[in-house]
Amino acid sequence: MIFRAVRDGRPYPEHNFTLKQWAEIPPRPLRLDQLITTKRELALDKLLAEDSTFYGDLFPHVVQWNGGLYLEDGLHRALRAALQQRNQIHARVLVLGGQGE
Repeated sequence: MIFRAVRDGRPYPEHNFTLKQWAEIPPRPLRLDQLITTKRELALDKLLAEDSTFYGDLFPHVVQWNGGLYLEDGLHRALRAALQQRNQIHARVLVLGGQGE
């Protein structure tokens, strides 16, 4: 399995982080098998697009909450890494409070 789990939706509370605030978080390496996705579906055209990060952050966004690492933004980049036989990505991780933290 590529990811730890696949979910449909975010289990954590809304954090209201802006792109500017995300950009202030330094990226760190994460193994793909540690991540829980928050989207069940992806668009094949986005997966195959060479400029898929042109208007967004270069690094995926992950929310650490309640003992899990939730891939909030960057599913296509993470899957592309897996297809290239890489087992980790660099992502920005926002740590939210929760049980077990």
